Amino acid sequence: MSSTANNRRREPGKASNEKLILALALSAIAIVAVVWVSMTMGSRMEGVNPDLTRDPFEMISGLLRGTLVWPTAATLIAAACAAVVVLIGIWVLWMRAMRRKGRTSVDRAAPFMAPLREISHMQGKQAQKKSEQLGVPGNPGIPVGATVVAGKPLYASFEDMMIVIAGPRVGKSTSLVIPALLSAPGAVVSTSNKRDVLDATRDVRAAAGPVWVFDPQRVALEEPTWWWNPLSYVTDDTKAEKLAQHFAAGSKVPGAKEDAFFDPKGQSFLAGLLLAAAVGNRPISQVYSWLTNVSDEDPVNLLEDAGYALMADGVAGVQRSTEKLRDSVYQTAEKMAACLKNSAIHPWVNPAVGGVDSEGNAIRDPRPQFNPTEFVTGTGTLYSLSKEGTGTAGPLVTALTAATIEAAEEHAANSRGGRLQTPLLGILDEAANVCRWTDLPDLYSHFGSRGIPIMSVFQSWSQGIAVFGREGMRKLWSASNVKLYAGGVSETDFLGEMSELVGTYDRETSSVSYNRGVRSTSTSLKRERILEVQELADLPRGRAVMFSSGSRATLVKTVPWYEGPYATAIKASIDAHEPGARV
Repeated sequence: MSSTANNRRREPGKASNEKLILALALSAIAIVAVVWVSMTMGSRMEGVNPDLTRDPFEMISGLLRGTLVWPTAATLIAAACAAVVVLIGIWVLWMRAMRRKGRTSVDRAAPFMAPLREISHMQGKQAQKKSEQLGVPGNPGIPVGATVVAGKPLYASFEDMMIVIAGPRVGKSTSLVIPALLSAPGAVVSTSNKRDVLDATRDVRAAAGPVWVFDPQRVALEEPTWWWNPLSYVTDDTKAEKLAQHFAAGSKVPGAKEDAFFDPKGQSFLAGLLLAAAVGNRPISQVYSWLTNVSDEDPVNLLEDAGYALMADGVAGVQRSTEKLRDSVYQTAEKMAACLKNSAIHPWVNPAVGGVDSEGNAIRDPRPQFNPTEFVTGTGTLYSLSKEGTGTAGPLVTALTAATIEAAEEHAANSRGGRLQTPLLGILDEAANVCRWTDLPDLYSHFGSRGIPIMSVFQSWSQGIAVFGREGMRKLWSASNVKLYAGGVSETDFLGEMSELVGTYDRETSSVSYNRGVRSTSTSLKRERILEVQELADLPRGRAVMFSSGSRATLVKTVPWYEGPYATAIKASIDAHEPGARV
């Protein structure tokens, strides 16, 4: 439902008579004031006009009648006063020009959107007060920009869930992701398909806690100096089903149709193999080996020995089915787990083979193993990087992200008040490509109450629909306390809904008519949209439309990191880690 701003705006191109009248009135008052001051001071200095009246209008009348003398000193005083007035006028014009210097074509809409009082909870003292209530004193929250009107900084709180729709090359990393990441008071989970955010923030975050970079596809040329066992997440059959779901979502081509029988069957079969590997203490790469050998009964035996009889029956049932059915299920599951055959991924998810020592004992992997349960209690940073296409590690990135955030949720459930004492911030950049967490819309609002604020970033509305479906994307949008649209999208249906949500205003129009030579002017009000679809499609870089719970839309100026408090530290981190610096 759109909201109506009852502000009135004149028809474009029409002059404002009220402003002209006001300017003339102020000029007249200034002239009278200068004459009165000059006459009064000049007369005292030269000792003339002993019976000078205090009424400025009688004073001017006396000068015109010749009953009062204009002192010579009054001319100098008037010149000085005029000079001061001119300087003030120049200063006002200069300040006005400076304010207009950074203005864009859509800024005229800002006064017709939410007034500052409606979003006061996101500003200054109130934002600080909210953070103190959440146990984060001295930190106003997650920066989202500044109001176009008055330039007031705006912050989302550490219990606000956020969604960002921003097309390519509109500055979302520079102005939203990087400032948000560096605002985190505790642990951070970040996903991306590029290295820019990592390079810009890793050294700054390293001062707060350990930095973990999961980079199986060498997006940032990172070496596997640590490893994570995805099967450590699989503590029971339910977690096995969830992990299989991450593999299924990550391997699915966006927009591809799902087979109503074989896709669920393949996912369930994959869950059984993942559980078998977990209870048998096997590496996750073993799962792919099982998928290439239809006669291997090891998974069934492991499940039966661990007491998962029904899961064992499910795996055995597939193996004993007709050849055509069995092969189809195996092929479906193999496609879902295809990333496990990538040799570059193995060092990141399997322990290194260290051989044996002099006494014949196996040498343990000296690399640290990532433990989500320990991570969420600290102030470290987890960067997960992946690219779409052949060899993608997207399913593992999703699994690692989900495992870490779910560990934070479990820790929050056992904490005072049922929430994390220090919030954990999740920034899911390229959420539709890198981190296809299909359960996210259902969990979004719940995470906010646990002290796990998440910012999900999409390049378009349709990109989110391809992963979550139309209803799932709407659920994600509705569950977000702060919604940002930063331009770069050309989807008219989405932009039309945005225009409706921004609302309307009353524009004053005038018409002139002549009747028997007599000219008459009439005015009327015409209701129009504050921002049309075309204006939203062409939203200039540096501007965003923000919706926050309980208030109307606000036009926001995004603030890039190089205008923020960490500019020097970020520049140093980029210089230290960008590829050219390694040569």
